[in-house]
Amino acid sequence: MDWKLELIAVPVADIDRAKEFYVKIGFTADHDVRVNEDLRFVQLTPPGSACSIVLDTNMSQMTPGSVEGLQCVVADADRALAELRELGVEARGVEEYPWGRFVFFTDPDGNGWALQQMVPQQAVPQQA
Repeated sequence: MDWKLELIAVPVADIDRAKEFYVKIGFTADHDVRVNEDLRFVQLTPPGSACSIVLDTNMSQMTPGSVEGLQCVVADADRALAELRELGVEARGVEEYPWGRFVFFTDPDGNGWALQQMVPQQAVPQQA
């Protein structure tokens, strides 16, 4: 049986500000429903992703900006960096690692994102 990751909660202080940020960087606004006076369900999906995020102000115990390590894969880290900067997002320059090329940025609340460009893997010598 497949287990497909569908939705990740991203804790934010202001849903409207967060939604505006994510839509600006290319996320699709899938749902924006007021469930009741205490709950607004806002779901957004990164371009080309099968997994979405939900903006969380009171669905979990997480505090705004407490999520680190959210990661998307991109075809070109340099282009992703340029696009983010053109949109006014403060993103760190491309960082090179043996497992990929990364661009790091945060949303307005400080939740940490990484964009990874995959690189061909070199064979690792086997231990005797």
